[in-house]
Amino acid sequence: MSSITITLPDGSQQQVPSGSKPIDIARSISPRLAEDAVVARVNGNLYDLTRPLEGDAGLQILTSKNPEALEVYRHSTAHLLAAAVLELYPDTKLGVGPPIETGFYYDFQRDTPFAPEELEKIEARMWEIQARDLPYERVMTKKSEGLPKYASEGAWMKCELIEEKAEEVFSEYTLGPHFIDFCRGPHVPSTKRIKAFKLLMVSGSYWKGNEKNARLQRIHGTAFFSKKDLEAYLTQVEEAKKRDHRKLGQELDLISIQELAGPGLIFWHPKGALIRKIMEDWMREQYLARGYSLVYTPHIGRKQLWQTSGHADFYADSMFTPMELDDAEYRLKPMNCPFHILIYKDRLRSYRELPVRLGELGTVYRYERSGTMHGLMRVRGFTQDDAHIFCRPDQIEDEIVSCLQFALDVLSAFGFTQYEAELSTWDGGASGKYDGSPEQWGMAETALHKAIERLSMNAKVMTDEAAFYGPKIDVKLVDAIGRKWQLSTVQFDFTLPRRFDLEYIAEDGKAHQPLMCHRALYGSVERFFGILIEHYAGAFPVWLAPVQAIVLPITDRHAEYAMKVKNQLAAAGLRVEVDATNEKVNAKIRTAQMQKVPFMLVVGDREAENGTVSLRNRRHGDQGAKPVDEVLAAILKLTTDRTPYE
Repeated sequence: MSSITITLPDGSQQQVPSGSKPIDIARSISPRLAEDAVVARVNGNLYDLTRPLEGDAGLQILTSKNPEALEVYRHSTAHLLAAAVLELYPDTKLGVGPPIETGFYYDFQRDTPFAPEELEKIEARMWEIQARDLPYERVMTKKSEGLPKYASEGAWMKCELIEEKAEEVFSEYTLGPHFIDFCRGPHVPSTKRIKAFKLLMVSGSYWKGNEKNARLQRIHGTAFFSKKDLEAYLTQVEEAKKRDHRKLGQELDLISIQELAGPGLIFWHPKGALIRKIMEDWMREQYLARGYSLVYTPHIGRKQLWQTSGHADFYADSMFTPMELDDAEYRLKPMNCPFHILIYKDRLRSYRELPVRLGELGTVYRYERSGTMHGLMRVRGFTQDDAHIFCRPDQIEDEIVSCLQFALDVLSAFGFTQYEAELSTWDGGASGKYDGSPEQWGMAETALHKAIERLSMNAKVMTDEAAFYGPKIDVKLVDAIGRKWQLSTVQFDFTLPRRFDLEYIAEDGKAHQPLMCHRALYGSVERFFGILIEHYAGAFPVWLAPVQAIVLPITDRHAEYAMKVKNQLAAAGLRVEVDATNEKVNAKIRTAQMQKVPFMLVVGDREAENGTVSLRNRRHGDQGAKPVDEVLAAILKLTTDRTPYE
């Protein structure tokens, strides 16, 4: 029998019979490894454990410790869901069922909507199928045979996918004798490997995400390697529901979305607008302190501008339709960068002026599809803390370090203590899909690597994940309940400087093209505000709270002293209100507590006589009688120090 050579991650090699399967090789190394194995990586590609090897190969066995393994596990659970749905509702048509960051989903076409109680029925059937220990088996099918087969079953979505994506011979995966699905795989060996999953909800979707296509039903679920991890996630989901910024935004009278105006457009109410002002003022002050120049740019621009920038071609689906004005077609801006470029290009620049750092809190407009919008997190009009840096090659490393330090300072200022960073690089030019020369990519990626090292940041390298126009660093914050949110981005751009013929006069007296860096730290004001609401569950730090203290007179005769206390605190710059309603003081305290006001200052006869207040803290309750000056000093210190929790 012929043999092949297997190279393991530690560099050691084994001779194994031709056609050996990764699961058998894992078993020969360690029975425990075979038991924990989820999927293999063969010559860099994910590979079924039960698929025979076709020749000499580098082999790595992936277990629950590998992130890629969880994606495969969840993809397999999505197939388990589809198999259960077809057993229960045979006339259902299958769409797609990918793994996602929080679990998986599968899209279905069915005349009758799935009711909430049907999810329990489907989940029970999934467990029945899981107990059958059915193998996920890979089948190779000719396109000429597969298309008629799916067409005869009325599986029109699968037919479209095969027409668009399949090679002349493509892979399908079976799950028992009655389920087969067009799929690239790979999958876990059998249903018995799936130990913990939960169906979560049903939502509407459209085929291929286009609202002009057929309406589908999307069943969402999640899966983990252990019941303990699943329970922890479900607990997090329940906590997230309590912190939902859409619910709290309404209860705290911060923001709204008005149906008459249209979806995805945010109305900032007085309290929300005040917090936004504080956020924006802080950012603008930081801009000026860090050497940025503030600019303001229009909301629309001629079509020719977007043609020059490339947005009219590459970003057209996300732009609003043109407006016919007197002299030309205009379009709402989806990005600020072309406008900042025009400011840079407005006059000749010397190398001595560089770096030029232009910053703006600029509102942009993007056409998000119906059904994709989500409160403050995904909207059609939003404000970016956008900045663009134009610099010389010898300046770029220092500029990246400054941007990353700025990003970390934003996290610290707003009370976030944990983050993760990712460095997205190109594929070395192998695919031809990236703009810029190898020299430019090498210089940019080296600068990013060095900046990360200088700041002692841990950054995961994401190979072949860069934008086509340059490498980038993304910073993801971790919120109070452990969720990760994409926040700051520092992005190189080789394309726009070339498209707009940007220049500076160098020391040699010749024109050179500057390097350009995009940089957004809030991401968008709207999304960052939504994250803040959920991180703090609406109980904003004192420095951000729209009402920092409320004075609660016990009876009407104490109203005069309440106003005196309010005026004293307000004169020092604090945001203070008086609850002069005809309610009992306990009811006033409950209202202030529900509105998450940091401090409640109860005043009655004794307080008026002694020049004190009876202080209550929203977190710690009654703090006893305190002199007004002492309370004022304490609140001012929390505000000045930007303390996250009082």
